[in-house]
Amino acid sequence: MNKPIRLVLIDVDGTLFGPSGVPQCAWEAAKRAREAGLHLSICTGRPGRGFALEYAERLDPEGFHIFESGAVIVSGHREVVRVSALPMQVYLRLLELSRLHGVPFEVYTAEGGFYREIQHPDLFFHETMLGFKAEQRDLSEVAERVVRVQFVWRPSPTWSLVREQIVLMPEVELHEATSPGMPGVGFSSVTARGVSKRAAAEWVAAQLGLDLSQCAMIGDGENDLELIQTARLGIAMGNAPESVRQAADLVVSRVDECGLEQALDILRAQLVQR
Repeated sequence: MNKPIRLVLIDVDGTLFGPSGVPQCAWEAAKRAREAGLHLSICTGRPGRGFALEYAERLDPEGFHIFESGAVIVSGHREVVRVSALPMQVYLRLLELSRLHGVPFEVYTAEGGFYREIQHPDLFFHETMLGFKAEQRDLSEVAERVVRVQFVWRPSPTWSLVREQIVLMPEVELHEATSPGMPGVGFSSVTARGVSKRAAAEWVAAQLGLDLSQCAMIGDGENDLELIQTARLGIAMGNAPESVRQAADLVVSRVDECGLEQALDILRAQLVQR
C-alpha cells in the first residue's frame, strides 16, 4: 500500500495570495490540515522576509519553508537552515546585462539584503507587495552572499534579448513567474545551477523522513511545473495556465474562489480516512 501524503508544498502568488490578498478560507483550511497531521511548506520565488515569511509562520510554524526559488530554506522559527549562493563572477555578468539593457533588477542575499540600483515604478510597486523596501546602492559593491537576482520586466524585444543571453549561461537556473498583484509584469529570477523548488523540496522532505512520493505540490505557474509533475500529487489552481493545468493530477478553483482550501481539504481527507 502506498504511504499517505504527509507534506504539502504551497506556492504563494496565484496559489495562497490572490488579487485581494490571502483568502480567510485558506488559513482555516491550513489549520484543519495541520491538526490532521499534514506538514505544510511555503514553496515560492519570494524572499524569506516580509509578507512571505509571515505567511510561512502562519501556515506552519513548525515547518521548513522554501524561498528564493529554492536557494534559501527557512524554519518556521525564522532560522535560515540552507543556502545556495550565486558565484560572484556570474552575479556580476547578470548585473552587467541589466545595466546594459536597462531592465529593472533586484538583488537578494542570504543575509537578508534586498537591493536595487535604480528607481523604477515597477520596483517600487513590487516592494509594497513584498512588504519591505529595497536599499538603493551600487550593486557591484554587494559583499554578501547573493542567492538570487530578479529581472522585473514587461514584454519587449529588449527583454527577449536579455532572456536569450541568460538561457545560454551554463552556471545558472532561470525561474519565471507572474503575480496577480502585478498583472502585465514578469518576474525572472536567476539562481545558481542546480537550485530549484524540486531540489529544495527533496531536502525538506528528507528532514521529515519523507520523499516526494509522500508530497503534494499546489501551484499555478510554470515555475511550479516540475514539482507538480514529480510530486505524488500535483494540484493546479484554476487560474493556472493551460500547460500547468494539463500537467496536474487535479485542478481546483481559482485562488480567490478558495481553490487552496479545496486542495487542502482533499489532502486532509485522504490522511484522516486511512
